[in-house]
Amino acid sequence: MSYHVRRKDKEITDESVMRKILKTAKYVTLALSKDDVPYIVSLSHGYDEEGHCIYFHGASEGKKLDYMRANNLVWGQALLDHGYVEVECSHNYATVVFSGRVTFLESLDDKWHAMSLMTRQLDINAESMIANRKPESLENTVVGRIDIEYMSGKKSQEVDV
Repeated sequence: MSYHVRRKDKEITDESVMRKILKTAKYVTLALSKDDVPYIVSLSHGYDEEGHCIYFHGASEGKKLDYMRANNLVWGQALLDHGYVEVECSHNYATVVFSGRVTFLESLDDKWHAMSLMTRQLDINAESMIANRKPESLENTVVGRIDIEYMSGKKSQEVDV
């Protein structure tokens, strides 16, 4: 069954705008499922425009990883929340929903690339932080990649992306 945005005036059809939202958002929220039990988790991320994928990192064990290893298909949302508009009963936002498959990175080079990309997206002092980090420090860090297979976007008319 195919769904569509009911309010066409709010639909984002320009892929470059959706990519910008993924690059600008400070976190994404993922919907996961294992044995027909849903789970959602919000996490910081880095969007790789060239690879059209999202990187994330975390501990080497836990609920999020258990779910992803059991079912690597995830749905997610990146949201730019510009707040509720008082008296107008409205909200200013831009959002992208996406689906994709999770894989976990093994090589230190791949992990280094992903962590550097995430740091540059999230921190104003990124270059200094990267210069003070050693690739070997990532040996026990779990780094995942979500290869985006589908995305759609929606925004309030008041928001420029």
